[in-house]
Amino acid sequence: MTAKTAQTASAVGPSREAIDGELRQILIDVLALPPSQVAEFDADTGLFGYLPELDSMAVAGLLTEMEDRLDIVIDDDDVDGEMLETYGGLLAFVEAKTVTA
Repeated sequence: MTAKTAQTASAVGPSREAIDGELRQILIDVLALPPSQVAEFDADTGLFGYLPELDSMAVAGLLTEMEDRLDIVIDDDDVDGEMLETYGGLLAFVEAKTVTA
């Protein structure tokens, strides 16, 4: 990778694969989920309301950890049931935030 290519990549933000990997690791760490379970998550995997570990108290920790590790800012207005309903919804939310960050 040339210096110019690296510069362009950093201006665009992390790759989808990097975001996906970090988001999966955050779910493992914050919710104490088995890595094998999280590895099987797909876009339709239910999160809030489906995972007992992801209750209303855990949401705050999850969002804080996402902000810290992914270098994004999550406003109160950003948080809704749709973005937390499925893994795909959460991933799409994070991807959108990393592009605008």
